[in-house]
Amino acid sequence: MNAEHQSLQAERILVTGSNGFIGTKVVETLLANGFMKLRCFVRPSSQIGRLEDVLRRYPAGGDVELVSGDLLSRDDCARAAKGVSIVYHLAAGSDKSFAGAFMNSALATRNLVEAFLEQGRPRRFVNVSSFAVYSNLHMKRGASLDENCPLEDAPQERYDAYGFGKLKQEEVVREYGKTSGLPYVILRPGTVFGPGKKNLSGRVGIDTFGFFMLMGGSNPLPLTYVDNCAEAIVLAGLEKGVEGETFNVVDDDLLTGRQFLSAYKKHVNRFFSVWIPYPLAYGLCVLWEKYATWSKGQLPPVFNRRRCAAEWKENRFPNVKIRQRLGWEPRVNINDAMTSFLSQFESGSK
Repeated sequence: MNAEHQSLQAERILVTGSNGFIGTKVVETLLANGFMKLRCFVRPSSQIGRLEDVLRRYPAGGDVELVSGDLLSRDDCARAAKGVSIVYHLAAGSDKSFAGAFMNSALATRNLVEAFLEQGRPRRFVNVSSFAVYSNLHMKRGASLDENCPLEDAPQERYDAYGFGKLKQEEVVREYGKTSGLPYVILRPGTVFGPGKKNLSGRVGIDTFGFFMLMGGSNPLPLTYVDNCAEAIVLAGLEKGVEGETFNVVDDDLLTGRQFLSAYKKHVNRFFSVWIPYPLAYGLCVLWEKYATWSKGQLPPVFNRRRCAAEWKENRFPNVKIRQRLGWEPRVNINDAMTSFLSQFESGSK
């Protein structure tokens, strides 16, 4: 953080989703850089042990406000946003239905934005979205997927309620930026990994049928180590002159799905896996999609062309914009990040 960023240490900052995998690291990054006036918003039913561990490690952690509530409640949003200058919005709905995703992503964000504009002192609203909003269905294999690439226009066909919720959430934020002058920045992290998250990403493969299928294999993964991702998110709230911008968050020297799986099996446990080349994966997804349509819902279209392209196509993921505009660079290189990720399995707790 530079001196200009440090001048904002006296500002009141709100972090939603502060007890989550990325949210706790955002809180830790802020505390480590001298930000003391933090307010952490959590759901009443949330497990906050990980967040409490972070707060205990820093002297200023004892002064952090914990606000419990529901972002679907306007009153709770008003309490959370009162006097706040910067919002880091990481809270995300986990509902599998499209209606639930819309409520917990779009409507909750609308309530928070309105409360921020009415009760806060708006300097920056950082909306943490996802790579799930992109569609690369019509992109060539090997093409670069950056911030200018098309967004998914048929999330129902992709059978992706989470991506649908994030698309609607972004629409809400951009609309308030246009109509109400909301000073926002949108971050789209790729596949965030690190200690505390043990499951293999679906971008590596799937184990739906009782054994693991490596899908594609040579496809680069849009990886970002959780510490690097958190630093990018924090910078998005502090850097001047980037209002209205969107940034992808991916690290350097990205691993392929095959490389990631090989390291995982070597350090965690060996298991049977089958390699499915991308053309074959795509063909199987087309057949699944057609049968799901023919069976009129008896077989849900969980595998389809749009999902296959989004997760396993061999696109490249540059991080030029975020480096140039935010001055961000991944502090933890990919080798050290993988060592840290895999070390969590060495204790025997799997």
